[in-house]
Amino acid sequence: MTRHSPFGHRSLTTTVMQCPREQRREALLQLAAVHDPAQQPALQHALSTVKADPDTVWQGLWIATQAGHIEAAAWVQPLSNQMAQLWLPRQHNSSVDALLKALQGWVNEQPIALCHVALSDDAASWETRLVTHGMRALATLEHLVWQCQTVQSPANLLILSPFAELTPAQQRALVEKVSEGSLDCPELREVLTIDALLAGFYDQAPNAPDNWYQLKHQGETIGVLLLASNPVTQRWSLQLMGLLPDWRGGGMGKEIIQQAQALASKAEARDITLTVDTQNVPAKRVYAQAGFTRYAQQRLLAWC
Repeated sequence: MTRHSPFGHRSLTTTVMQCPREQRREALLQLAAVHDPAQQPALQHALSTVKADPDTVWQGLWIATQAGHIEAAAWVQPLSNQMAQLWLPRQHNSSVDALLKALQGWVNEQPIALCHVALSDDAASWETRLVTHGMRALATLEHLVWQCQTVQSPANLLILSPFAELTPAQQRALVEKVSEGSLDCPELREVLTIDALLAGFYDQAPNAPDNWYQLKHQGETIGVLLLASNPVTQRWSLQLMGLLPDWRGGGMGKEIIQQAQALASKAEARDITLTVDTQNVPAKRVYAQAGFTRYAQQRLLAWC
């Protein structure tokens, strides 16, 4: 007999519960990402990690049914460091509100510090619904891309040294100091620990800490540059760049970008992508001057 969470509940016509094993495949087909080519690779990657701890992973797969038929499904995918991602239902039917209400209650009972979802422009209709069910809007994110090409040689004011030369404690301290006063997603950084932030960067970069650097000037560490490379797609991503507060405003941001562009071009990468908070005007100006252009925008929401 399948046992369901105490948060499962019945209305006159709808039953909301954790998905039984025999209905998992059918439930996954009800996720919006399955039917969105832009989200399919990310969902496939997420599903590829299930084998590591299947029992825990599938606790977050929930369904709303009527007369035994699945009307809607959603999945809270556990990530590292008490993080999780919400994969939305495909449907906008009457069962979705009951499903989200049950999921919110379940998430609140789990050791999950933050469960997030990123909404594309064509999914903006979800925001009101998610906010109704307790999610906070944390940021509007712009996704930028630069097509690799020959770049001007950096001024060499900065020397790149391996990030791995730092002890774990030194790594955390450096990232924490660089994040201090950052205009990128300040509300998100309020609820994320530095350990969770670094764990997220490691999850995004299978080859980390390759292409992770501390930035030095005259022998002093003054910043960080974290890059992730994908040898299959030949796409690089700029995960984090920044300077210690005392070193900001001196024009070194331009050189950091040039260093990243030179590294990617030397590795024969196809392009570099990055994500920036739309309110971070100074950073957006530097990226635009370096040739980055916007290709997508998302709203970041979360149960915190």
